[in-house]
Amino acid sequence: MSKKKEDKKLTKDQAEKKLLSLKKDLFNIRFKKINNQINNPAQYSEIKKNIARLFTTIKNSK
Repeated sequence: MSKKKEDKKLTKDQAEKKLLSLKKDLFNIRFKKINNQINNPAQYSEIKKNIARLFTTIKNSK
């Protein structure tokens, strides 16, 4: 199953927990990007898309 479908099936609490972990990952990747230690630069934009997807899931679950 794709990530999009998995994210839509999450409850609000699960989505918020996943959102917090993705924000931490984004912070770490941003820090690595500044220090030129990042291995996969496309991962930055992918995490941002996942965060936006989770915000949409949380908004629609109200």
